[in-house]
Amino acid sequence: MRTILTLIPALLAGASAAEPYSPPVGQDYPEYVLWGDTHLHTYLSADAYPLGTLTTPDTAYRFAKGETVRATGGEKVRLRRPLDFLMVSDHAENLGVVPRLAAGDAGLRRSPDAPRILGLLAARPPLPDLMKARNLEEYEAGTLAFGNAKQAMGVDYGIDDDFIRNVWQGVIEAAEKHNDPGRFTTFVGYEYTSSSLHRNVMFAGGPEHTSQARPFSSRDSKNPEDLWAYLESYRERTGSDVISIPHNSNLSRGNMFNGVTFAGKPLSSEYARIRSSIEPIVEVTQIKGDSETLPTVSPNDEFADFETWITFAKPQTDAGARQSYVRSALQTGLALGAELGVNPYKFGMIGSTDSHTGLATADEDNFWGKMGSSEPNPYRARAQAQYASSGYAAVWATENTRDAIFAALKRREVYATTGPRITLRFFGGWAYVDEDALSPSFAKVGYRKGVPMGGDLIQQAGTEAPSFLVSAVKDPDGANLDRVQIIKGWRDAEGKLHEKVYDVVWSDDRAIGEDGKLPAVGSTVDLDAASYLNSIGAPSLATAWTDPSFNPEEAAFYYVRVIQIPTPRWTTYDAEFFDLEEIQETPREVIQERAYSSPIWYTPQG
Repeated sequence: MRTILTLIPALLAGASAAEPYSPPVGQDYPEYVLWGDTHLHTYLSADAYPLGTLTTPDTAYRFAKGETVRATGGEKVRLRRPLDFLMVSDHAENLGVVPRLAAGDAGLRRSPDAPRILGLLAARPPLPDLMKARNLEEYEAGTLAFGNAKQAMGVDYGIDDDFIRNVWQGVIEAAEKHNDPGRFTTFVGYEYTSSSLHRNVMFAGGPEHTSQARPFSSRDSKNPEDLWAYLESYRERTGSDVISIPHNSNLSRGNMFNGVTFAGKPLSSEYARIRSSIEPIVEVTQIKGDSETLPTVSPNDEFADFETWITFAKPQTDAGARQSYVRSALQTGLALGAELGVNPYKFGMIGSTDSHTGLATADEDNFWGKMGSSEPNPYRARAQAQYASSGYAAVWATENTRDAIFAALKRREVYATTGPRITLRFFGGWAYVDEDALSPSFAKVGYRKGVPMGGDLIQQAGTEAPSFLVSAVKDPDGANLDRVQIIKGWRDAEGKLHEKVYDVVWSDDRAIGEDGKLPAVGSTVDLDAASYLNSIGAPSLATAWTDPSFNPEEAAFYYVRVIQIPTPRWTTYDAEFFDLEEIQETPREVIQERAYSSPIWYTPQG
């Protein structure tokens, strides 16, 4: 069994005690991007423990910081490049219950369902044995036993407030133990799991604030609007901020960005105000697929079909699909903004893993799986190929602290990647010129002349069309870049919604053809060797671009999508590593990973 490679500078290897820290002086804009995961589950989640995960929050934080830990299957693992921040976000529903039940908690064992659940837990094979399965049938039989044990998540164990407070205090203590301002930031949080309307709740404050909260779960209410009310009450009571991050809208069956409330009533201005305040960002990519767009939603977008999750999403109506994906929701937000006076879908974009192993990994060549039972083994590429090795949250913050990172999330100066650590800058204004893209002070020029991703364009007198400044730099340890695109969405005078994808800068000697399309970059992937060459593509791409179809009377948004050159998918890496006879073809063996910026909005004045 392979382990995650280790190449860590000595400075980041960790210290026994935190050193004194002081923030930078005289810095008025963020110079560095920070990488993190806001969606990671440990053994405290009532679906993770039954599916084999034994990783604790303490171990999860140590792994993210670059320490060597043991995976549930017994292998030593270490993250090749440490993260800058992490939020462990275990399910609020039955938080910490199942491991306590398995350990013999007398109170939990009084539940009428306890004998059945304990029997299902006992029927699971030891995880190291599952990893050594002799054939696919044996592996699938073992994973079925783990899957049956997941029923533990939905049982009512009759837990009381004392139990919840005790577990929540442990969550807080683990986060506080590893929070190290200037080096590594932790956030206290959890996942609210209501049917297809999942959210991750992130608290900005320290233990003096978070200890006054309790994880509001779908057992309290399945209506996300009640969650928002609880979080607003927490804000008022503590004076500390909190946000809710929707995720897996691709699996929401049209419910995440619906045109009515949970109760089926028309949306109101107050609804829009509360939602835009509580939910300034969404998670657009993760292990359970990509939520940017679909071919049926964006038929003219040749890159729309990326890590499309089909196992649970199933065919949807056109309206349902549009209400499940981020790009169309951003368009709908323009219409709702015009109708209600507030845009409820004015959100930035991040990625995160949703890993239930406690290991925040998103690299294709070292994907550690969704659950403990899907750690690397010869059969998972066939049995669990639908999972994606994705993603991470990138944050432009002035320093690596809770205050600075949370502020960046609130102002939406953040972006998503499907795993690669692509450095992406995106500015909008009215006076960018070609020379600005070549400036050694790119960011300084960007902030001086306009607004960064997540911002709003305010039209100035005498200007005709907005211009945008974009720079993308490849992951230092990864693949070259194919192209940079700007996706525009707008609402016309008749209220109709539109979108268009512009290729604005690209690699190699290519030109846009008469059909309006840029030729493919090609591929250097060797499937048998699970390798590729950076002989095509570019290490960096930058440009200034002006919207050629701007109408000052039309509300619009713009965001950047960066596309890498083709590289092997994790299933192809598995095929090579485990010497499999067949390479997984569905999903594809080769992918083009990407980054999504948060949008910049334009709203007509008057």
